[in-house]
Amino acid sequence: MKTLALLISLFITALIANAQDAKSITLTVTIENVASNEGQILTALHTKDTFMKGPGIQNIKSEAKPGSISFIFEDVKPGAYAISSMHDINENQRMDFQDNGMPKESYAMSGSELIMGPPAFQDVKFEVDGNDLELKLRY
Repeated sequence: MKTLALLISLFITALIANAQDAKSITLTVTIENVASNEGQILTALHTKDTFMKGPGIQNIKSEAKPGSISFIFEDVKPGAYAISSMHDINENQRMDFQDNGMPKESYAMSGSELIMGPPAFQDVKFEVDGNDLELKLRY
């Protein structure tokens, strides 16, 4: 009987420990310096597998407004991530480029203030641990 009680206690302790390990993180991203109310702001949370390859693991869009806009990503698990954001002025759901290859629309990435050329995940990644996190990016 004591063995059964001990096993049940260990099982319950393991469940509680796993529930705490599975804590979901809230990531708040504020995009600063939005220049106009034209179009939409597209912001995505990426893993190494999705970065610069298409949609992120979570994608949020909002109508543009001058100033700052905040996005909240829920249920983020601990790990390495990157944020990409762009001001999609013409609402075609993609970045538009000039003939010389320079972007026509404002954008921002996590991890770096100034990016010359296409970014690598290693340069823009950040770590999510067990705590909620706030990031500020600037167009």
